[in-house]
Amino acid sequence: MKNHTYYKHIGLYAYRTGVLKEITALAQSSLELAESLEQLRWLENGYTIKVGLSDVETIGIDTPEDLKRAETFLNNRK
Repeated sequence: MKNHTYYKHIGLYAYRTGVLKEITALAQSSLELAESLEQLRWLENGYTIKVGLSDVETIGIDTPEDLKRAETFLNNRK
């Protein structure tokens, strides 16, 4: 494992209005349901997902506790 490069997924998505309307109208796929990843629905229907690299450190916010940590971090930056 030491000889591999690992990346962190930050989960930031940007959509054109028309594409957002299209992908939200797609039926859920079996792969999406099995993996709980809506992005798989897009890929299975021929859409592409572009990715980018960033060296900016991010804070994941998935719980109320995460939100409190992020708020503290932002308040301390002022």
